[in-house]
Amino acid sequence: MSLLNASGLSLISLGEPAAGADLTRRKPAELEALALAAAEALEGAPAEEIAKWATDTFGSRFCVTSSMADAVVAHLFSRVSPGVDVVFLDTGLHFPETLKVRDTVVRTMNVNVRSIRPRLTVGQQDGEHGPRLFARSPDQCCFLRKVEPLERALAEYDSWATGLRRDESPTRANTPVVAFDAKKGKVKVNPIAAWTQDDVDAYISRWNVPVNELFKKGYGSIGCWPCTRRTKAGEDPRAGRWAMFEKTECGLHV
Repeated sequence: MSLLNASGLSLISLGEPAAGADLTRRKPAELEALALAAAEALEGAPAEEIAKWATDTFGSRFCVTSSMADAVVAHLFSRVSPGVDVVFLDTGLHFPETLKVRDTVVRTMNVNVRSIRPRLTVGQQDGEHGPRLFARSPDQCCFLRKVEPLERALAEYDSWATGLRRDESPTRANTPVVAFDAKKGKVKVNPIAAWTQDDVDAYISRWNVPVNELFKKGYGSIGCWPCTRRTKAGEDPRAGRWAMFEKTECGLHV
C-alpha cells in the first residue's frame, strides 16, 4: 500500500493490504518494519487516514480497543471500516455509566463490540487473592482484570488501535501515531495521538458521539470504580486514577 501526502504524491510503500479472514499472521520483524515506516509517513496525517491505513493493511487481523470513556475512536473506525471489531475489557468493576456507553455503541454504531471478561469473576478473585485486591495490590488487580484479558483478546490480531493522546499526561507526551509493541509483537495504532481535548470535543459535537456521563460529574479520567475519584480543580486529568498509589497506568500501555 502506498501512502499519499496532501498533494497526492506517494510517500512510502508499506506492504500489501490485508484481504479476508484467512490472512496469515505476519512475523514480528515484518510488523516492526511496517510500524516504523508508518510512524514516519503518517505523522501529521488526519486521523481518518491513519485509521484507513490500519484497516487496509491488517484487515481482519486488526481491532480497536475502547475503555468507553467515550466512543470517539470506535466511531472514527466505524466510518472508515464498518463492522470493525471493537474490544472492550469488561472488568466487572466498571461504573454503570461506562457500561451505558458500551451498550449505546452496540446499539447505534456499525461495529462488532467484543466484551472480554477476566478469567475470574470479582467473587472468585476475592476467594483466591483475598477481598479488595485493588486496595492492596492494584498492579496485580489490573493484571488479572485488564492486562491478561487484553493479551488473550489480541491473540488473533496483528494490530490494534487505542485512543491514547499526547496531551493526556506527561507519560503519554511522546505517543507515536503508529508503533511496534515488542512485548506483544504487534503494531499499535494511535490515530488521535496528536489531538487536543478541543479536537475531541469538536468531533463529539459534530458526530454526536456517546460520552461517559461521569465527565459532567467532575471525573477527569475514568477507570474501574474502586480506583477512580473525581479530580480537583487544576489537577492533571489522570490524577483521580489510583490516587492513593504511585501508579499512573494500568499496564495496558507499557
